[in-house]
Amino acid sequence: MPADVNSVVKTYDVRGLVDSELTDDVVEALAAAFVDVVGAEDTSIVVGHDMRDSSPRFVAAFIRGARARGANIISIGLCSTDETYFASGSWNLPSAMFTASHNPSTYNGIKLSRAGAQSLSADTGLFDVRDRASRYLLDGIPSVDNAGTLTERDVLADYAEYLRQLVDVAQIRPLRIVVDAGNGMAGLTVPAVLGTAAGLPELPVEIIPMYFELDGTFPNHEANPLNPANIVDLQKAVTAHRADMGLAFDGDADRCFVVDERGEPMSPSAVAALVAVREIERVASLGESDITVLHNLITSDVVPQTIRAAGARAIRTNVGHSLIKDIMRETGAVFGGEHSAHYYFRDFWGADNGMLAALHVIAELGRGSDPLSTLSTRYSPYVQSGEINSVVADVDSALARIREAFADRGTLDTLDGLTVSSEDRVANSLPPQDDETRPFWWFNVRASNTEPLLRLNVESGSPARMESVRDEVLALIRQN
Repeated sequence: MPADVNSVVKTYDVRGLVDSELTDDVVEALAAAFVDVVGAEDTSIVVGHDMRDSSPRFVAAFIRGARARGANIISIGLCSTDETYFASGSWNLPSAMFTASHNPSTYNGIKLSRAGAQSLSADTGLFDVRDRASRYLLDGIPSVDNAGTLTERDVLADYAEYLRQLVDVAQIRPLRIVVDAGNGMAGLTVPAVLGTAAGLPELPVEIIPMYFELDGTFPNHEANPLNPANIVDLQKAVTAHRADMGLAFDGDADRCFVVDERGEPMSPSAVAALVAVREIERVASLGESDITVLHNLITSDVVPQTIRAAGARAIRTNVGHSLIKDIMRETGAVFGGEHSAHYYFRDFWGADNGMLAALHVIAELGRGSDPLSTLSTRYSPYVQSGEINSVVADVDSALARIREAFADRGTLDTLDGLTVSSEDRVANSLPPQDDETRPFWWFNVRASNTEPLLRLNVESGSPARMESVRDEVLALIRQN
C-alpha cells in the first residue's frame, strides 16, 4: 500500500504504527514540508529523539528531507521532549522530537514546534505540513540549490543547569525519592537534573532508581503513569524504602506523576494547585500584581479556588497542550496545569515540563517538616471519578441524551464538549478549606479527536454524590 500522511497527522502531533503507518518516506516528506511551512530554509532546526528502536532511522529520514529543502540540522540526539523545547526556546529555532510518548513500542511519532517552542497543531500549521507532505509523496521532494548542513550538540548539561536555576532545591532538608523512569528518557534526565551526571553540585536528595535503562521495548511496564497499573511497582518501592516520595515519568519524560510517602498517588490537580501557589508567590515577590494562571476544564475545582485564594486570576481552558501553550503566550500566564499531568511554565517558553513540576514538589516538601501526604490532602478536598472512556456508536446522540436529561438540573456550557454544573458549584468558589458543606457536583463529557469515544470526568464534594452522577451519565452514554 502507498504511504498515507493523513493517517499519522493528528490534531497535536504526528503518531502512528511503525512501518505500517509511519514510514521513512512519510517522515522524509513531513520533514521537507515542515521546513517550508515554518520558513526554515537557510536557517536551523533542532532534532532530538527518544529511545525507541525506530527513532534513529526516522531521524535520519527527517534529516534527509529537511536538508533537501535547505534547512540546517542541529541534532541533539537522545533526549526528553522538554529538552527539545529547551533548545527550541533558548536558540529560538523550530524543533522536531521523535517520540510516541506513552504509547507502546510499536508506535512512534513526531512532536513539532515553531521557533521559541511555539506549538504546531492542526490550527497553527500542522495540517498545512500534512497537505504539503502528501504532495511531496506523490511528486517527489524538489531539492534546493544549497542543501542544509548537519551538526551535533549535547544540551543535557545546559538543560539541567537551567532547571536548577528556576527552582532552588539546594537548601532543602534531605529527602529520599524513588524514581520510576519506565525505561524512558527520564533515565537520562533525572541523573542530570537531580544528580551529578551533568557535572552539577550534589543535592540533598537520595535517588533510588527504577527502570533507568533506556529500552524502547518497555520490558517492565508501559511508560504511561496515567494508568494506575503502571505505578504499582513505584508505590511498593516507596513504602519498602521508606522514601519521602516517588516520581513516575512517561516515555518522553514530559509528564511527571507523584506518589506520597504512603505509596498513595497525588492527584495531578493537587500538583497543579501546589505549583500554582509557588509560582504566584514567586512572581508576586518580584513585584508582579496582575498574575494569571491557566487550568483546563477537567482539573479539580480546588485548582481555580487555590489560584484565586493566592491572589491571581484563574483562566479555564480546553484540554490540549498546543492550545494551552498558545493561551500561555496570549495571556502572559505564569503557569498552567492540566489534570493529565502536563504542567506549563512561562519561564520555560510557555511549554510543558514534568521535571520542572517535580522540582517544585521536591522544593515544597523539602522546605517544611510535613510529609507529602499532608500536602496532598490539603490540595485534594474533593472526590473525582478519573477519566472514564466509553466506546459509542453515535457520539452526537449520546450527547443529546445527556443534554436533555440535565437541561433543568444545572448550568450547561460547551467549552470543549459538554460541561454540566450544579447551581451550587458557583457558590463553592471560596478556598476549599473555608467551605465545609461542599454539596456541589459537575461533569464534563468530551469526544475523542481520533476515536469513537466519549470521555467522562466527574467531581463532587461527596463520594456518594460523585458516584450517583457518574453512574447516571455513564448509563446515558452507553444506552443502546
